Amino acid sequence: MFIHFGVNTFTNREWGDGGESPAIFNPTRLDAAQWARIARDAGFKAMVLTAKHHDGFCLWPTRTTRHSVANSPFRGGRGDVVREFVDACRHENLKVGLYCSPWDRHEPSYGDSARYNDLFCDQLTELLTQYGPVHEVWFDGANGEGPNGRRQEYDWPRFWSHVRRLQPDAVMFSDAGPDVRWIGNERGVAGDTNWSTVDPAVVTVPGMSGDAVMRMLQDGDPGGTVWRPGETDVSIRPGWFHHPAEDARVKSVDQLVELYFTSVGRNSKLLLNVPPTPEGLLHEVDVARLMGMRRRLDALFAEDATRFTRRTWRPSGRTGVLELVLPNGAAPISILDVREDISRGQVVARHVIEGANGAGWTTLARGTTVGYRRLHRIPEVTVDRLRLTIEEALADPEELQLRAWRG
Repeated sequence: MFIHFGVNTFTNREWGDGGESPAIFNPTRLDAAQWARIARDAGFKAMVLTAKHHDGFCLWPTRTTRHSVANSPFRGGRGDVVREFVDACRHENLKVGLYCSPWDRHEPSYGDSARYNDLFCDQLTELLTQYGPVHEVWFDGANGEGPNGRRQEYDWPRFWSHVRRLQPDAVMFSDAGPDVRWIGNERGVAGDTNWSTVDPAVVTVPGMSGDAVMRMLQDGDPGGTVWRPGETDVSIRPGWFHHPAEDARVKSVDQLVELYFTSVGRNSKLLLNVPPTPEGLLHEVDVARLMGMRRRLDALFAEDATRFTRRTWRPSGRTGVLELVLPNGAAPISILDVREDISRGQVVARHVIEGANGAGWTTLARGTTVGYRRLHRIPEVTVDRLRLTIEEALADPEELQLRAWRG
């Protein structure tokens, strides 16, 4: 779950200009424990907080700028949203992620590249040494003007190596990785073909654009030399920060479930943004939709028709056939769930799944890549056998996992 929270929450804007007064930041009922509890109950495994967005306002009491919670009324000027967020995540056994925007529309040194890069590394040092283990460090490639109208040259190799030194177990997200890549859109839709490998020469720094870059972000590259799986970010609302006018435009349960299938179901990770209100709470409508999504997913994946099946795997070079005989005879199914053992890499390039009920085989689904997980939603059909054929692979495939759910 992504948490976009900051001065924009109080100005009703998406991008602040850096001129906001810290005095406006005063969430009177901030409850990070509520965020974490809802995230856990909805089935999320980690949370990412916007510790600093493009406006430059820091949600922790930093020594690098006066534009922070330390100069706000929040907790009498002694508040630390990052601390409360981290503590809440740990209490609910959620992994901690922190977003720190390199674009800073408040900082006077922005555009004086050497000076600002030093300051940005100082901010990363504070975030990555004062709050314990951090699972994910989230960067975007936004690079606009500073308060003096100048643009900054980010030293990405330095930033990445700095994170690696301070939090060696953290994964870093950006367009270019180095560990996890952006999926190329903010609609929540991973590529129908989605390789976890990419060619790092195509996307060298965050913020690059062009058709080749977008194809690499969406689809990956079967010949790619680095493992950089996609992360699919999308907001539960039209905007990323809370806006009262959008309380009636929160995505429906059906839409949220569809996002699960177009992200998790396409070898990606879903990063769903749920922005707190100015009070500092997740809105009741957002919470209701999250819980509805959780209940719907639990129901869809409640009945595994292939549990205890008899499986036969017949490899043949770079192809292979897996057949399943359902243990209790014919059963209705509507979701097909295929997985590769990605500890061995990702090799399946094209596959087909067929079903039978006593007589001949009928094609149920076709697809390209599988990876960590590939979900196919199909019209409900009754089968007593299933057959998965790997039609094309980059190397000799290992046996895949195939499950079928009633849905």
